[in-house]
Amino acid sequence: MNTTAHPVRPAASTRDADGMAVASFLLGLPGLLVLNVVLGPAAVLLALTALARGTRRRGRAVLGLVLGVGDLLLMAGLTVAGHGVLWSFG
Repeated sequence: MNTTAHPVRPAASTRDADGMAVASFLLGLPGLLVLNVVLGPAAVLLALTALARGTRRRGRAVLGLVLGVGDLLLMAGLTVAGHGVLWSFG
């Protein structure tokens, strides 16, 4: 009988959720400055998915969620103020 302890490996879904939590933070942070129309929703979706899958990095997922929502609020505020979405072609 083998009594050596094997290291406990996290389940694949937990590792994926941890990666999503970190990715939501890393997308939400630069979204405050650039491309908030793209990075904000991506950060929110990744954070919510990570939280739903039971990430061990809950704090980072919540921070990514807050930053993603902040991106969207910033975009809405700048658009209302007339300084956002300044795309012009031609």
